[in-house]
Amino acid sequence: MVAEGKCLVRHNNMVIFVTGVAPGDVVDLRITKSKKSFLEAVPTHFHKYSDLRVEPFCQHFGVCGGCKWQHIGYDTQLHYKQQQVEDTLERIGKVALPEVLPIKHSPALTYYRNKLEYTFSFMGWLTAEQIQDETQEYDRRVLGFHTPSRFDKIIDIEHCWLQPEPSNGIRLAIREYAREHELRFGNLVKQTGLLRNLIIRTANTGDLMVILQCYRQHQAIEPLLDYIYEKFPQITSLNYVLNDKGNETFHDLEVVCYKGEPYIHEEMEGLRFRVGPKSFYQTNSEGAYGLYKIARDFAGLTGNELVYDLYTGAGTIANFVARQARHVVGVEYVEQAVADARVNSEINNVTNTEFHAGDMKDVLSAEFIAAHGHPDVVITDPPRAGMHVDVVQRLLEMRAPRIVYVSCNPATQARDLELLDEAYQVTRVQPVDMFPHTHHVENVVLLELR
Repeated sequence: MVAEGKCLVRHNNMVIFVTGVAPGDVVDLRITKSKKSFLEAVPTHFHKYSDLRVEPFCQHFGVCGGCKWQHIGYDTQLHYKQQQVEDTLERIGKVALPEVLPIKHSPALTYYRNKLEYTFSFMGWLTAEQIQDETQEYDRRVLGFHTPSRFDKIIDIEHCWLQPEPSNGIRLAIREYAREHELRFGNLVKQTGLLRNLIIRTANTGDLMVILQCYRQHQAIEPLLDYIYEKFPQITSLNYVLNDKGNETFHDLEVVCYKGEPYIHEEMEGLRFRVGPKSFYQTNSEGAYGLYKIARDFAGLTGNELVYDLYTGAGTIANFVARQARHVVGVEYVEQAVADARVNSEINNVTNTEFHAGDMKDVLSAEFIAAHGHPDVVITDPPRAGMHVDVVQRLLEMRAPRIVYVSCNPATQARDLELLDEAYQVTRVQPVDMFPHTHHVENVVLLELR
């Protein structure tokens, strides 16, 4: 197993990356891509199955683009995620490392996500088995997930194991209502039709948000929303968005709250976090609690520290550590997220936080540090791309005694650690599994000033 959940095999000194297999499988391969330094392939015939394999529990495994590791046991998944973190930090980071702590497993292995997005399509993707089945005619009007690497191919989903009920029930009810009432499912290539996208957010408080995206205004939207609201009284926030843009993002569009409140709440260690339609919140709520406890522990807070929380998002980490710190300064690019962070401090009566919006490399200036104080601890949780080189340079100039680096991409984290090695030593490394049955892994690193 190597990066992105693929397996590696060598043939005539050529590296081949293979999808859809497990270490120990004996297979025939068909080459799908040829590069100067490597090949990519898919299996065409299995001669022997690996002892590491288990039976996938989802009927859509292998066709849907998610949960690509269901065919190997969870302990095996953790082993390879641990190995991925260690190999990546050593190979890319090239810095001295302590012994990497054993990976923390996810509290739940199924139904662990609090947010899913589904897409409507008038011409759903059929599996090979469905195409060959001449006994049944399939309704191509579907509501489901993208097939791997295809924006325009949507597979219909009957049951998804990622989000707790009533997520599946809501999706199926909307799909059947739309079929029965002849509502136009979206055409992803021409971007025509009515129904575009469905987002369901569940919270550990029991709150439930539904967001329906439509290409245009239509008299059929409200009857559909009324039907869903009546059928699922658990819904506490029912919203819709009109979006005729080239993509499904709606951060710059109006979200209309049709029924209920325009937000839901998550809870963590007595704190309540308000989550709006445009808010970011870690998609594994219970896993996030474990992740944040590790970050707080690595920070070594005694109540006297000034903490900078970079890429603070909706201020979740900032508010989570505020009770153990003297003051927390959060910085985030998205203005709406900063507004959410301030609200989250207000509703929790947290008075020792402040939040600032702007591009990190521009905000985190010498003037900013002079105005807000020199941090004792920096917590940084950047997006998958990691930190901009200018931000890394600011951290080197700042010389905070401790940096806690939370990452969802060990490769870009390793790149940044190599740059920080000039002034910092890595003293603790803790991988965390937030996404069972996928190759994704979070990693928390503590850096201390040399």
